[in-house]
Amino acid sequence: MADTIIYHIDVNSAFLSWSAKKRLEEQPEEPDIRTITSVIGGDKQKRHGIVLAKSTLAKRFGIVTGEPLIRASEKCPNLQVFSPDFAYYVKQSNAFITLLKEVAPTVEQYSIDEAFCDMTGTKSLYGNPVEFAHTLRERIYRELGFSVNIGVSVNKLLAKMASEFQKPNRTHTLFPEEIPQKMWPLPVGELFFVGRSTEKKLHTLGIHTIGELAACNPAFLTSHFRKHGETIWNYANGRDLDFAASHDVANKGYSNETTLHADVTDAETAKMILLSLAETVGARIRADKAYVSVISVNLVTCDFERYSHQKSLYSATNITEEIYQTACALFDQMWKHEPIRLIGVATSKATFEQSYQYDLFQSENYEKLSKLNSALDSIRDKYGSNAVTRACFLDEKNKISKGMSAAKFEHKKTDKNNFTSIDVSQ
Repeated sequence: MADTIIYHIDVNSAFLSWSAKKRLEEQPEEPDIRTITSVIGGDKQKRHGIVLAKSTLAKRFGIVTGEPLIRASEKCPNLQVFSPDFAYYVKQSNAFITLLKEVAPTVEQYSIDEAFCDMTGTKSLYGNPVEFAHTLRERIYRELGFSVNIGVSVNKLLAKMASEFQKPNRTHTLFPEEIPQKMWPLPVGELFFVGRSTEKKLHTLGIHTIGELAACNPAFLTSHFRKHGETIWNYANGRDLDFAASHDVANKGYSNETTLHADVTDAETAKMILLSLAETVGARIRADKAYVSVISVNLVTCDFERYSHQKSLYSATNITEEIYQTACALFDQMWKHEPIRLIGVATSKATFEQSYQYDLFQSENYEKLSKLNSALDSIRDKYGSNAVTRACFLDEKNKISKGMSAAKFEHKKTDKNNFTSIDVSQ
């Protein structure tokens, strides 16, 4: 059996790179914004006035992703701010994934600007996998006009850790035998899934490096961090317990999640995102002519704490509004008013037969919503996902939710059995 080889491919400062590419195409006489003190951000006068991406020069002024633009401007009075163009970012992301699918047997899009490629068994076709990673990186730059980092290893965790090493435009390896030299000396806060709160607590326990975490007794970590302690101990030892190869099996559940570009701290915004996720999930369920009877909501806080609640329905459904209202009820039950980094909606216990017992919706309403959902699916399938948009997504402050929904649905129309989340973070 061939040795497993995984690539993690991450676009370098994607929003900045993609905006720079568009500006150079439209205004070739203008400077490349990657070479000046610049950031990508929203309107300073509106809620989303935060830094989404920054240039190397801006970083030298101490500007960080996620901080308010006003604060960033105070650090650098000459800072140039450019508005994001999410529609263009989605196009660049699609081109990126399309190219990867031309060379990799299996591509799993992890976010709008990164993906995992399972390259197992391709050595006879491409030769040495590390050398081919260099070739692929150069091809992406040559054909798409932006640079990437590629991490190469035997599982997704190590490949992702490798891609975070020196940037930009680099290929790095992190094979199991390289862990003691390359990963264990790193600060513990650089380990995937170790957030700020966990990092501080680890420091109080005398754990400052990934190696020190790896050498801990897992029972000791579990006593302080519960299940999360066992997870980060495995990660520190290079074990990716969540990795599973793709299989062509029947789709028993449908899910969608997104990592936010900035932490969400209010219920209104969170529920707007839940609606966007419910729309894409509902469309996929109906496309398979299926019905689901369990709805769940998953949250990850800014400190990487995970929460999940689920509810069984009286009857299986494929109605977006029912999925959404159930998701909102679950959200209200579980949210502890902590900043949210990731929101997900999942469904399970899918069936291809339905006998509806009217509970959440009356008979007349259910039938109307069913017909409406089917009509919207038909229009979007024929004319594109942006052909019909909910009024609540027209507000400027909800551009991200709208764009996220469109990107996900367009991606899934051709691959209903494999879920891929779209991330609008930087």
